[in-house]
Amino acid sequence: MTGLKKGDKKIITAWSFYDWANSVYPLVITSTIFPIYYLSVTQTDSSNKVHFIGREYTNTTLYDFSLAFAYLIVALIAPLLSGIADYSGSKKRFMQFFCYLGSISCAAMYFFTGIENLWIGILTAILACIGYSGSIVFYNAFLPEIAEPKDHDRVSAKGFAMGYIGSAILLIINLVMVMKPELFGFANAGTATRISFLTVGVWWILFAQITFYYLPNNIYGHKPEGHYIFNGYLELKKVWLELKQHKQIAKFLSAFFVYNMGVQTVMLIATLFGSKELKLESSQLIIVILVIQFVAIAGAYLFSFMSEKKGNIFTLKAAVIIWIAVCIDAYFVKSANHFYVLAGIVGLVMGGIQSLSRSTYSKMLPETEDHASYFSFFDVTEKICIVCGMGLFGMIEQVSESMRNPILALILFFIVGFLLLLRIPKNTV
Repeated sequence: MTGLKKGDKKIITAWSFYDWANSVYPLVITSTIFPIYYLSVTQTDSSNKVHFIGREYTNTTLYDFSLAFAYLIVALIAPLLSGIADYSGSKKRFMQFFCYLGSISCAAMYFFTGIENLWIGILTAILACIGYSGSIVFYNAFLPEIAEPKDHDRVSAKGFAMGYIGSAILLIINLVMVMKPELFGFANAGTATRISFLTVGVWWILFAQITFYYLPNNIYGHKPEGHYIFNGYLELKKVWLELKQHKQIAKFLSAFFVYNMGVQTVMLIATLFGSKELKLESSQLIIVILVIQFVAIAGAYLFSFMSEKKGNIFTLKAAVIIWIAVCIDAYFVKSANHFYVLAGIVGLVMGGIQSLSRSTYSKMLPETEDHASYFSFFDVTEKICIVCGMGLFGMIEQVSESMRNPILALILFFIVGFLLLLRIPKNTV
């Protein structure tokens, strides 16, 4: 399909449905049910040590390193794939491949039954992460092709909001399954939990079909010639040279890299922190995640509204300041009620800063047909910052055997990120 008219409501809604489809992965798999299940089956004694590939790790540290490794793989392959996708006009096909890799890997978590087959849990977690992150590279690259720059904040917020709503629906269904397994004919909560991993895979695949049906594949009618891989590298080199001419984009990416290390790490370790440091029960952790999820919907739209009034850069600075306060407060949190309040604030700024970061970068791009290649820089920046954030968090935790001390590093990330945002003029976007 070529000649796509920007602003087509049907296409935008179909695009947004991929957020509805894939957001069950970060919510159910990385934030709630899988981490809780992983901790329950890997708690060997008071030290919580596990052995994997000939080495001993704290169970939570092994999980941190596994996710960091997955994001590193994505960071290494995304630039090549996106360059090929732009050159060949096959963004949607690459997006489909990674979607199916991620969803099937989530479903395969059903076979992770305990510490005796820990390798299945780690392998499927890594592959699911690669599938999710890889598909997002191409998903994000469609944004400047389907919407006008003035609508990017609103469309981006719509996608995140649909993701929060859809994933919350499946999470609630899964929670009922896990807490009342007898209602569904399951033998116990463990079986119900593993079935919930299957439902994530099925949900992801089914709803993604709406996006794949309506979203055009080769918008600009590219007709590739020669070797895809070689031309993919040439595309990346061209984009890199172009980025050097756009100083404000480079400044934004440097700020995004640093503050997003803090954002992504908080999102990935929140459940583990509540369980390990505050000894919260599964039901309490679930309340925390649901609070974050629903408040994040409002946060995405609130920060979109603020950006219309004050500009994107000003709004991002405000969000980062709130994140600094959140991390300082998290270092001292002791009670469940305190953690609930903190979770509400995290939800507010989590939805806002993610949505606004994506749309800010999209609006700063020059006129181009190579959106996947440009967005690969954005996504690679995001993945590398997750690798650095999770890796550093895991190393500090491994040495100190506490999840509080690494929070000090997160505070530093946000402070430096704020200072880097100060280099960008407020009227840029």
